[in-house]
Amino acid sequence: MPPPALAIPRTPLVAVYGTLKRGLRNHHWLDGAGFMGSDRLADVTLYDLGPFPGAKLESSHGVEIEVFEVEVRLLTGLDQLEDYRPHQPRQGLYDRAVHPTAFGPAWLYLYNPDVTGFTAIRQGGW
Repeated sequence: MPPPALAIPRTPLVAVYGTLKRGLRNHHWLDGAGFMGSDRLADVTLYDLGPFPGAKLESSHGVEIEVFEVEVRLLTGLDQLEDYRPHQPRQGLYDRAVHPTAFGPAWLYLYNPDVTGFTAIRQGGW
């Protein structure tokens, strides 16, 4: 996965599904980002991990996301918040991958650890 400075020219959008959504506790990390709109992803399942959700690439009935246009400094901050490690993406809490949305390809943070025993959310939002 490219570091933020290289990632933005390639994909300036980020899709969020948990505490980064508008009105939730970590949305301030997206201050200055442009809200593009909402979408539903049918190939992503969320898992309720307690204080936050984690996404896995699994079929669903459509989980709700919000898409934002971001700059390098915002993506860098999100990478830190999500414990994404560009040189060892599987070692952090989340990996970051480009995923199709109604607004174009967007970065989506995917949860690395095992989700056995956590409640799956296959429709709607967290």
